[in-house]
Amino acid sequence: MNAVPVPGLAREPESPLARERAHLTASRSALRAMREDVASLDIRDVTANWVNAAVLQSQIDDRIKALADLAHTPLFFGRLDFLHAPGAERAEGGEGGEGERFYIGRRHVHDADGDPMVIDWRAPVSQPFYRASKKDPQDVGLRRRFGYTAGELTAYEDEHLTDPGEAEQVSKLLQQEIERPRVGPMRDIVATIQPEQDEIVRGGLTGSVCVQGGPGTGKTAVGLHRVAYLLYAHRERLARTGTLVIGPNRSFLHYIEQVLPALGELEVRQATVADLVAHVEVRGTDDPAAALVKGDARMAQVLRGALRSHVTMPREGIVVVRGSRRWRVPVYEVEAIVEELLARDMRYGAAREALPQRIAHSVLVQMERAGEAPDDRVQDAVARNAAVKAAVKAIWPPVDPAKLVLRLLSDEEFLAAHAEGILDEVEQKAVLWAKPGRGVKSAKWSAADAVLIDEAADLVSRTHSLGHVVLDEAQDLSPMQYRAVGRRCTTGSATVLGDLAQGTTPWATRSWDEALAHLGKPDAVVEELTAGFRVPREVIAYASRLLPVIAPGLAEVGSVREAPGSLSVRRVSDPTDAVPAACAESLRHEGSIGLIAADARVPDLARALERAGLGFLSPGEETTPDVRLTLVPASLAKGLEYDYVVLDEPSAVVAAEPDERTGLRRLYVALTRAVSGLTVIHSTPLPPALSGT
Repeated sequence: MNAVPVPGLAREPESPLARERAHLTASRSALRAMREDVASLDIRDVTANWVNAAVLQSQIDDRIKALADLAHTPLFFGRLDFLHAPGAERAEGGEGGEGERFYIGRRHVHDADGDPMVIDWRAPVSQPFYRASKKDPQDVGLRRRFGYTAGELTAYEDEHLTDPGEAEQVSKLLQQEIERPRVGPMRDIVATIQPEQDEIVRGGLTGSVCVQGGPGTGKTAVGLHRVAYLLYAHRERLARTGTLVIGPNRSFLHYIEQVLPALGELEVRQATVADLVAHVEVRGTDDPAAALVKGDARMAQVLRGALRSHVTMPREGIVVVRGSRRWRVPVYEVEAIVEELLARDMRYGAAREALPQRIAHSVLVQMERAGEAPDDRVQDAVARNAAVKAAVKAIWPPVDPAKLVLRLLSDEEFLAAHAEGILDEVEQKAVLWAKPGRGVKSAKWSAADAVLIDEAADLVSRTHSLGHVVLDEAQDLSPMQYRAVGRRCTTGSATVLGDLAQGTTPWATRSWDEALAHLGKPDAVVEELTAGFRVPREVIAYASRLLPVIAPGLAEVGSVREAPGSLSVRRVSDPTDAVPAACAESLRHEGSIGLIAADARVPDLARALERAGLGFLSPGEETTPDVRLTLVPASLAKGLEYDYVVLDEPSAVVAAEPDERTGLRRLYVALTRAVSGLTVIHSTPLPPALSGT
C-alpha cells in the first residue's frame, strides 16, 4: 500500500495526483451540466393540466436538489481498476474492455455522451470497493482511496490486491477519515463502510434485519446507508410506499438529518415514536409503575376487549320499508350476521361498515325470492335505509379511540371488567388515574397513553403501512411502542438498530427475539457488529467494565483504534470548578466538545461555564467554529457523539435513575460518546464496577 501526500504544487501535469485532480474538475463540470440540463427542461407542452405540471415541476426541482455539488463533500472517494470488464454485473456505464476503471462516489455522474465519470456507491460494480481483499480480490487489481481537505483532493493511497509481494495493511486514509474531527451534524460514512457493514447495507428489501451494535460500531450509519441503498435498488416501489427513519428524540434526528441529503436522498421522513402517535396533546407524566404496565403488550388485549364490548346483540328484528312493500330481517338472522363478523376478527370500523351491507343483502335475497330483480344500487339503498342505520348504530356503535382509552383509565369498573385475567389488581390500580378524566381535550395524557390511543385507533381502522422503516435506539422501546412502529410496516420491512447494554427505560428490551415479536417481525435476521471504529480502545475498555453488570453475556466491543492518553479519570474536591477547566482544556483540541452531566446538575454547570466565559450550546444546536461546546443532559446523550467528552460526576448520573442497573446503563451511554478523548471528573466515589472495587 502506497500513501501519496500532496506536494505543495503539482508541477508535473502528468503526475497521478494531477490526473486525479483533473478528473475531479471534469466530473464537477459534468455534474453541473447534468443539473443545467434538468433546469432547462421545458414542460409547457408535455402536461395535460396544471396539476400534472405542478407534480412534474416538483419532481424536476427535487432532481436539481439531488444533483447539487456540495463544495466540501468529495464527489468521489475511491477508484477501482478491474483486471477484466465486470460485464453483465455492471449497473451503469455500458460495455468496456479489459482493465476498466471506475471512480466510486456519492452519486452517478456522466459526461455529455452518457459515459460514466463517477459511479454511484450503491451500484453493483461498486461493491468490491468495500468487500475486496487480498484473500478475495474480486477481480480488482488496484483499489485507490482519496484524501480530501476542504473539498480539495489532497492525497491518494493504493492497494494492489493481486500483488503477492504487497502485504495487506490498514488504510491510513481510512483511519484519518474515521478520526476526522466532528463539527456539526453527523456525516455519512460512505467512504469508510466496512465489509460486515456493507453486507447489512445491501440486504434485500423484503427481509427485515436487526443490528445489535455496541458504541462506535456504526449501527446508526449502517441503518441510514441501508435506506439510501434500498431507495437506489427499489426506488419505484419505495416511492409509492414511503420510507421512515425513527429516532429517540428531536435532538438525535437533528443530528442525523443531513446524512441522507448528502447521499442525494431528499424524500425520507424522520420522526420520533411520539410523533407517530400524536393523537392527543401530551401534558402529563407517568410514574415508573404506571408506565411499565401501560407499555406492556397485555394492554393490547385489554383494549381489544374494551372495544368489542361496545358490540351488543340485537333485541328485535329489522323492518325495511320500500314503497308499498315491507321486508323483515328476523332477530336470529341479524344475530348470525353479527356473530360472523365478530368471528372474522375484522377491524372494528371495517366490520361496522360491512354490517349494513350484510343486512341489505339479506333483504335482497327476500326480494329475489318474491320475484323481484334488485341490483347493487338497491342493496346500497337498503343499507342506507333509516331502519338499517338505526339498527347498526345500536348494535355496532361508532367508537372514538381516545374516548375509549379515557374511559379505561378513568372508570375503575370498566377497566376491571376488561382487564380481568390479564392485569392483576395492583397493575390495574397503577394505570388508573387518581383524578378521572373529564374529556379528551382536558385530560393530562402521558406519552404512554398516546401509544394506547394509537393501538385503539388501529383496532378501529388499519394504520397505513410504509415500504421500509428504520428504528434506531430500539432497545428503549416498550412492547406497546414496538407494536406502534410495527403497524407502520406491516406490509413492508424494517431495519432495527440498538444495543441491549444501552437500554435505560423501565421496559428496556431484554432480548431482540422478544422485541421483534412485538414489532411483528419475528423472522427478522439478527446481526451483531462488534468492531468499533468511533470510540478509542482505551475508552471503550473502561466503559466495558460495566457490561457484566448491565448486560451479562453481551460481547464487548473491540475497538480498532488505539489512542494512548485518550482517557483521563480525575478525582477533585469541587467539580463545579474542575469541569469548566477540563472543558477549556478540551477546547484546545480541534473538533466538538460534549459536557455530559446528570440532568439535575445541568443548571449549576451552565452557570459555572458562564462564569468561566465559556460559550455553550444545547443538544440539537449545531456547533460552529466559535462555539464547539455542548452541555448535554445525560438523558439526551444517547446516539450523539463528540470528539472530546467531559463527564461530570458519574455517581450522580447513576443516582438519577430509578434503579442502579438502569443508572449504570445510562452511565455506559455517557462514557461512550467520545471519539478522541474522555475526561471523567468526580468528587464522590466511582461505581464499584468502574473503580475495580
